Order: sequence, then C-alpha cells, then structure tokens
Amino acid sequence: MSFESAVAQALADLAGARHIRRDATQRVPKSPGLYAFYGDEKAWSDLDLSPAFNDQPLYVGKAERSLNGRDVGTHFTTGKTGSSTVRRSLAALLAAQLDLVAVPRNVARPDGSANYSLDAAGDDRLSGWMEERLVLATWVKAKDVLLEEIETAVLLRLRPPLNLDKVGEPRDRLRRAPRCLGERLQNLVRRRGVALAGDARVALANRRRSDVGADSRQEWLSC
Repeated sequence: MSFESAVAQALADLAGARHIRRDATQRVPKSPGLYAFYGDEKAWSDLDLSPAFNDQPLYVGKAERSLNGRDVGTHFTTGKTGSSTVRRSLAALLAAQLDLVAVPRNVARPDGSANYSLDAAGDDRLSGWMEERLVLATWVKAKDVLLEEIETAVLLRLRPPLNLDKVGEPRDRLRRAPRCLGERLQNLVRRRGVALAGDARVALANRRRSDVGADSRQEWLSC
C-alpha cells in the first residue's frame, strides 16, 4: 500500500465506526494503529473548545503494539492518569468542573516529575466523564507503512485540539495548563516534605496523599 493510500484509509477509518467504552473492549483490535477520540457537543462545551470543522476529533494517538491496550486499557482506565497524556490534558481542562485534585504519581516515592496523577475519587469522576462523553474510532496499521509517518499526516489534516505536537500550531493554552499544574504540584511536594523514605508505610503515604490533595486543589484552581 502506498503512503497516500494508507493516509486516505486511515482518515476514512477514523471518521467511520465508533465505539463507546464498554463496547470497545470487545471490538477494538489488539493491533498497532491509530485511534481517535470524539466528543459530543457537551464535551466540547465542558472543555471550552470549539471544533474547527464538522466532526473533528478531540484527540488522535498511535498504539505501537495494541489499540485495545493503549486506547481502551490505558486512556479510559481509572488510575492511569499519571501515564496518559490525554487524561492529564482532559484533567487540566476539567479541573474546576469535576473538582479534580492533583497528586504525585507515587506519593511514597515522588520522582520529581511534572506529570501528575489524580486522587482516587477525582480519577473516577474523570473516567466517568470520558465514558459518558467520548467515543473512539480506530485504524489498523497497514503493512509496509511507518506508523509515525501516517500519524503525522493524519494530525496535520485533522488538527485535533487536544494534541500538542505535529498539528502545525503552538497550542499554548493546552501546553500551559498541564505544565502549570505539574510545576505547582512539585512545589507543593517540596514545601510539605512529601518525599518519603523508600520504606514508608502505606498508611503514612495515604495520609500525605490526603494532605497534598487538599492543598493542591487551591494550587490547581490558581493556574
């Protein structure tokens, strides 16, 4: 398959059949490819975003190994915010509305990363919002094409507003929001001395998680 044909097929498939979360587990293939998240009208409103054209996806990503594992197993799963860029982007834009609280990905062993997770209740609320408002479409990688090259061409064509790179524009607001929250959380961790010894007990870690969460709400909302 030629590059142009692969891009055309990817665009067609990503604009085609879509699945809600509970159906995606059974229907999304365990193959490499691209995936697209689409939001309903309220999703766009909640995120304070406006589509550039009719039926524009909110986000497009690639799965190097398994579409089922990446878009279903990670992005839609509670507890995965620390390892999901799209969940962190959604969290940053929905923080006030969903009353989300940023916490270190591992309170017992903070790694100094600006990537953050959410407290358990907030992570559940984010997952619930995603399941209610988002659907996904997929394209399975064709043989003899480079996934990254197809992804780049698709992103330039669709320009999904939650993607930061390869979209031909700076996306300053979206870059600023998660980075601001991550940096403020790092400051909170340093101020409150959350960096615990490696053998810290779980109970202490949980208590510190609650302490950081309470303060981080104010830091979060001030971004």
